[in-house]
Amino acid sequence: MANLASEFLGIRSPNPFWLASAPPTDKEYNVVRAFRAGWGGVVWKTLGLDPHVVNVNGPRYGVVYGADRRVLGINNIELITDRPLEVNLREIKAVKRAWPDRAMVVSLMVPCDEDSWKTILPLVEDTGADGIELNFGCPHGMSERGMGAAVGQVPEYIEMVARWCKKHTRMPVIVKLTPNITDIRFPARAARAGGADAVSLINTVSSITSVNLDSFSPEPMIDGKGTHGGYCGPAVKPIALNMVAEIARDAETRGLPISGIGGVTTWRDAAEFMALGAGNVQVCTAAMTYGFGIIKELTAGLSLYLDDKGMALSDLVGRAVPNVTDWQYLNLNYVTKARIDQDSCIKCGRCYAACEDTSHQAIAMKPGRVFEVIDAECVACNLCVDVCPVEDCITMERLAPGTLDPRTGQVVGDGHADWTTHPNNPMSRAAE
Repeated sequence: MANLASEFLGIRSPNPFWLASAPPTDKEYNVVRAFRAGWGGVVWKTLGLDPHVVNVNGPRYGVVYGADRRVLGINNIELITDRPLEVNLREIKAVKRAWPDRAMVVSLMVPCDEDSWKTILPLVEDTGADGIELNFGCPHGMSERGMGAAVGQVPEYIEMVARWCKKHTRMPVIVKLTPNITDIRFPARAARAGGADAVSLINTVSSITSVNLDSFSPEPMIDGKGTHGGYCGPAVKPIALNMVAEIARDAETRGLPISGIGGVTTWRDAAEFMALGAGNVQVCTAAMTYGFGIIKELTAGLSLYLDDKGMALSDLVGRAVPNVTDWQYLNLNYVTKARIDQDSCIKCGRCYAACEDTSHQAIAMKPGRVFEVIDAECVACNLCVDVCPVEDCITMERLAPGTLDPRTGQVVGDGHADWTTHPNNPMSRAAE
């Protein structure tokens, strides 16, 4: 089995799977159970200065389900820890002493002034924690108080607070970024400029998951009222992957360590985050849905994958980053057509319905419900592949250079050609 031992910012853990700052990491009891199950580390639920916050006493979660009632996403309106700071610090210290081989990072959120950070940092450092994570992402409750996403949406504030923290602690500083922003590169650049050792992302997406059509209140409902909350889980994974990749390939943040967060449910999700530049991953919704035991599947799956590829864990990190590009550089000479394997086809007609009604009318239905691709109409959008219920029944086949494309009437070119040189582009180099 592949060695999954991980080192992130000098913080060692037996595997790269950490529990994210959230209810699963709110107290000693939970964290000890997580470590016994096999988790490599935790980010302790966000601490603040006393007097501690007050959470609602009613429902805190709203859920989006798939057709089989599988949890696709959870919206939460819970705030940072509502337990006394002293209690949290005592438990963090006890857990770290009992489990020295596990990563212990503490999430923090205090008012945006230097004295507040100067006050709490020595207290956390005294616990023996391995590092801190600055919660600049929470989109509800705390942001209205000038913390959380209210800081994370202003790069100048991120840089300022990161500088304060680096000034007042020896611990590695991780800045947790909010996805509720237009361009994730700017806060990441600010974190690096402030001296942060790493960034973690994404925090939750500001959202309302549903409306109760009897009470006409957003869910979760508190005495007939609801509010926006933070959305997480498998549904946010595509957003998170894109933002991780943007930071990994940006000239100003390239090389900045990243802890990937957002919908990690399987070993494959974790591998994708790491391939796009994350040094480790943090998990929350999957643990809340399936329990701490899911770590066994995560570690076994990732280990088997690495063995199959003949790769070390470090070889995986950033492996896909060179293949992430901007649209204008995609090869326009790469021409494909859909192909339907008639032996695998179950004649459901989903490909035909999708293409005929919403795409390019490139699939014909012949007698006996035989479906065939019309090459002269196929633009290779691969919608048919995506809606087909039979894996690999429909595939995309590349036309070789020199082949006539019956849709365009043109011969497929050899080599690379993209929008920057295309004659239809008024600013192309060829046009110039």
